[in-house]
Amino acid sequence: MKNSEFWRNMDQEFGSGYSRTLADSLALTELGSLNATQALRKGIKPRQVWEAICRVQDVPPERWLGMDIEPKDS
Repeated sequence: MKNSEFWRNMDQEFGSGYSRTLADSLALTELGSLNATQALRKGIKPRQVWEAICRVQDVPPERWLGMDIEPKDS
């Protein structure tokens, strides 16, 4: 997962406004109580950060991969 995919998933799951607030304020105990923004800056893989958020926010496992992306027309 790339950082851009992490943020896309955050925006889709929590909304574009709230996702930034959540990333800056939610302490992820399994990542040493860093918030998502700190964890990403520290070099923790986006997938690991995303899955930690999913667990603590009770996101259903079927949504952990994110929503389907429509293919772009050529």
